[in-house]
Amino acid sequence: MALISLKSLGVTMSAPLFSNLDLTIGASDRLGIVAANGRGKSTLLKCLTGEMEATSGDITRTRGLRVGHVEQSVPPALLGSSFHQVVADALPADQAESELWRVDVVLDSLDVPEPMREREMRALSGGWQRLALIASVWVTNPDVLLLDEPTNHLDLARISQLETWLNALPREVPVVIASHDRAFLDATTNRTLFLRPEQSPVFSLPYSRARDALDEVDASTERKFQRDMKVAQQLRRQAAKLNNIGINSGSDLLTVKTKQLNQRAERLEEAAAPAHRENSAGAIRLANRGTHAKVLITLDDAAVETPDGSLLFRTGKRHICQGDRIVLLGRNGVGKSRFVTLIRNAIVEPETVQSVKVTPSTVLGYSDQALSGMSGDDTPLAMVSRKFDVGEQRARSLLAGAGVAIDMQERKIGMLSGGQKARLMMLALRLANPNFYLLDEPTNHLDIDGQQALEAELLAHQASCVLASHDRSFIRAIGNRFWLIERHRLTEVDGPEDFFRSVAETVG
Repeated sequence: MALISLKSLGVTMSAPLFSNLDLTIGASDRLGIVAANGRGKSTLLKCLTGEMEATSGDITRTRGLRVGHVEQSVPPALLGSSFHQVVADALPADQAESELWRVDVVLDSLDVPEPMREREMRALSGGWQRLALIASVWVTNPDVLLLDEPTNHLDLARISQLETWLNALPREVPVVIASHDRAFLDATTNRTLFLRPEQSPVFSLPYSRARDALDEVDASTERKFQRDMKVAQQLRRQAAKLNNIGINSGSDLLTVKTKQLNQRAERLEEAAAPAHRENSAGAIRLANRGTHAKVLITLDDAAVETPDGSLLFRTGKRHICQGDRIVLLGRNGVGKSRFVTLIRNAIVEPETVQSVKVTPSTVLGYSDQALSGMSGDDTPLAMVSRKFDVGEQRARSLLAGAGVAIDMQERKIGMLSGGQKARLMMLALRLANPNFYLLDEPTNHLDIDGQQALEAELLAHQASCVLASHDRSFIRAIGNRFWLIERHRLTEVDGPEDFFRSVAETVG
């Protein structure tokens, strides 16, 4: 039975986000919603809750339906409350005392440690804040659960834990997930909606298989469009020939035939639908200036330490060579980001790091999780113009191509969306024209198209890089060497799958 039904639903802002959307959501549904940044995923979720009115169409919900909605951001009003209190406060007032036991049941199901439950939200990492929001919605016993980018800020262990938790939920409670995490969608969904401005296809398949099916549909649509347009052109050419003959001969029959051929061509052209073309949120392009050096960086048993000097691990004797795409594997806290910082310091300030030798021709392209290479008070136009010594007109053109529209180019970088900031950082990396990339969580804030574009660029330019990421699809696509950090040691492994399995088994 359908709990929520959508009929010809559409939302238009400055342009249509989606239209003519027919969809039913019922028991056992695990629906993934896929679209580019800013293309209507969060808007659709708000329509499902009733928080937002659609521009057109209708939504029907079963009487008394309780819809639980986990949004992306933490309301500021919750930051002063403890993890436990945030969940307890979500209980209805008449259940606050008698049903308080349900809070601990939910927190136990999410494996929230006892000390964590009493910490203030503002003292928690982004990942734990996400889990607090999920717990606060689930404790209300919703009939439908909506999750907006639930893996944001979660490490691999917490992502695996969330997958296990979602897959263990009662099947009569449908779950709708808007996400850019391809591996997560594959693990948790059985239907996929590709949200588009005109027609939004739905497949009864998890993301990767649905993506393949969608590509086939788009290819078939494009082939039919090209055939129809070719036939229409042939009809118009025949009509033109008959028209000339008719004029010269004065034949009324040929004039009628000419009109019929043109009408057939018009009907074909009007009915012909080209395949969907996704409007890019901004191009991602990289560069590789190249180098004749085979070895870029030599690690001579370098010590990776915490800021206070405690040893995390030693690297042993290792080389980073041209063409290496090294992925750092390891649980949170083992020192991946500290290792990235060590290599960066060895390149930027070589005199400060004695145990890391960098070939002089190495030119760094660096991006960290916080995108700290960009000042929030700077403007995109000023940053690009000043940092890379390009003229204003050239800077504006580059920014527009990267997805920073003209009206945003002179606003503060802090006002940009996460996706725009990520694409701006990718533009900065390209303009630096490096031959070695050092990337810490580079797919943060990128939609699926952006992730795939980054993958394609790194592979096409045969870029040498060291990267840390929680994105399993990205890791699988990019890595050709894998360094595992565990038990205070760094070892090279053949691939990431054993590590992924060990994380999943630990939380399972």
